[in-house]
Amino acid sequence: MKSRKQRPTGAAFLLAQVGAHAADRFGERIKRLGVAPRHAGILRMIATTPCNQRALAKRLGVLPSRMVILIDELAEKGLVERKRNAKDRRHSELVLTKRGGRMLQKLSKLAAEHEADLCAGLTAAERDTLAALGRKIVHQQGLTPDVHPGYRKL
Repeated sequence: MKSRKQRPTGAAFLLAQVGAHAADRFGERIKRLGVAPRHAGILRMIATTPCNQRALAKRLGVLPSRMVILIDELAEKGLVERKRNAKDRRHSELVLTKRGGRMLQKLSKLAAEHEADLCAGLTAAERDTLAALGRKIVHQQGLTPDVHPGYRKL
């Protein structure tokens, strides 16, 4: 069976338009907390997946030297610390400080508000469908789930 080429619907442009808008708005929303979106994602990753700088850099697609700078920024803010791995003292694990945990709670609240505002025109079922379709595209495109592709440009 021969497949016909489908006419463009504008879906790719709409994804780019909404994505850029959402990223800008999220950045504005969290600016008052003194962190950037790149920091928010790193804090979330450290909280959900025990890791060291090298593993985190690989997962995010960031150069290891750049990851050192990003972790240093978070450490200077008192949000993250490097702790020696008890099993292999040559390596350090990244952990959130108490302050980092509180920051992540604030960021999570703002992220939920952000999603609610952004998707206010959709029903709950439509939001679920949108999220499912987005995950399907992420998988088909070979993207790393839950990792913003902007990290590769840092």
